[in-house]
Amino acid sequence: MRRSAQAAFTLIELMIVVAIIGILAAIAIPKFADLIRKSTEGSTKGNLGSLRSALGIYYGDMEGQYPGNLLALTTNGKYLASIPFSRAPNYHAATQSEQIFSVSSVFSDFGGWIYDDLASDPNVGQVWINCTHTDTKGTTWSSY
Repeated sequence: MRRSAQAAFTLIELMIVVAIIGILAAIAIPKFADLIRKSTEGSTKGNLGSLRSALGIYYGDMEGQYPGNLLALTTNGKYLASIPFSRAPNYHAATQSEQIFSVSSVFSDFGGWIYDDLASDPNVGQVWINCTHTDTKGTTWSSY
């Protein structure tokens, strides 16, 4: 009786496939980490846009008056359900992202939001990200 020939991979072929997978993983894993950071940055920039939009609507509804603090935007959920997070990846912990600082009290690198509530200030009603570090594009967070 004769056995039929069985097809199989040689050890060299398997080693080449493993080497190719290793090279692809070495290239892809750092790219994925960068994409996660960029998505978090995009989320923070989107949250900043939401805050600014809610402030603009509040300003229009109140006929030229900005709120005394950002928490006024969440009253009855009319403008925002809650104050969104401000996350500067790799610089500030998530617990700090809920903090809201007033320009009149603090303007430093603690994370969270800075809201200008000074009626005498020409920038009254403006909100910024409270971080002096840079994003992946090299732009300082507080300049947004």
